[in-house]
Amino acid sequence: MKSIRLILIDLDGTLIDSVLDLTFSIDKMLHQLGRPPAGEANVRNWVGNGVQSLVSRALTGEMDGQPDKALFERAFPLFMAIYAENTARHSTIYPGVREGLDRLKEAGYLLGCITNKAGAFTEPLLKKMGLFDDFEIIISGDTLAEKKPHPLPLLYAAEKFSVRPEDSIMIGDSINDIKAARAAGFKAVAVTYGYNHGQDIRDTNPDIVIDSINELPELL
Repeated sequence: MKSIRLILIDLDGTLIDSVLDLTFSIDKMLHQLGRPPAGEANVRNWVGNGVQSLVSRALTGEMDGQPDKALFERAFPLFMAIYAENTARHSTIYPGVREGLDRLKEAGYLLGCITNKAGAFTEPLLKKMGLFDDFEIIISGDTLAEKKPHPLPLLYAAEKFSVRPEDSIMIGDSINDIKAARAAGFKAVAVTYGYNHGQDIRDTNPDIVIDSINELPELL
């Protein structure tokens, strides 16, 4: 860990708890479609693979369900419009994030935010939460041709700063973050909170598990 220069951090479930706003938007979408609400517990389990997957899961009630194409084409723009107006109404920064980012920046680390969230929501959310200026690169789920767990977003960031993958860290709350880190040759750091589809993040065998971003400076 002594050679680390680049630290990439996931957004939803790692920096920010956004489930309340996502739940509100999903449930309002379902209401407009004449369907019963999904509820926070389900949405918390569904988050992590981008908005298209989230909407598909809300329509089918299944992690890998495929909704009727016509229904999805009605539902998706509804969700996008609703969430655009409710991106940061009830979302909160996790404890230790602000302190941890400040200390990592002061120590000279390059910081980036790598998320599967659509770009239309990523920057507004980061700005509303006061985190936008902390990152020297922000890559959303639709910035590149691939998103996590594909290694492309991580490798793109490393190449941009001329940093070797082995001198880089990916921090996240889900198996997608760990898989992306492994595929890219990054160190994998997992947080114990967040959303991992109801599974213990320790089962993904990350290099380090932390309870707070603010624990990372000591470990480095």
